[in-house]
Amino acid sequence: MNQLLIQKREEISETRVAKMVFPNTTNHYDTLFGGIALQWMDEVAYIAATRFSRKHVVTISTEQVNFTQPIPSGILVELVARVVSVGRTSLKVAVNIFLEELDSDKRTKAITGHFNFVAIDENKKPTPIFPEDDPH
Repeated sequence: MNQLLIQKREEISETRVAKMVFPNTTNHYDTLFGGIALQWMDEVAYIAATRFSRKHVVTISTEQVNFTQPIPSGILVELVARVVSVGRTSLKVAVNIFLEELDSDKRTKAITGHFNFVAIDENKKPTPIFPEDDPH
């Protein structure tokens, strides 16, 4: 696959989603549940992977996820997902969650992680992301 085409797809597949952290998504410390953060990250990573590949994809694994800042209730977060590597049937998406205070321009990276996906066909079998990679 042409590296320039891959780079273009990486750019157009970048996905940004903003969410408010409400009390129904927080724990007894009034911070975002880690499981909710992981769910949001997997969703935005899935969107980026699908936009890149234009195939059906499924999550096959996650890599280290670092929770570096607690995310308090009442704050805006932005999830940013970007495809960072591509194999024949799989791809890796980096996801960052940023905190944004509502009353200032302050922005802080709170969580980082990588999510791995595989493209699947109608029989739920791995399939090449790019048709020219298909051995048939």
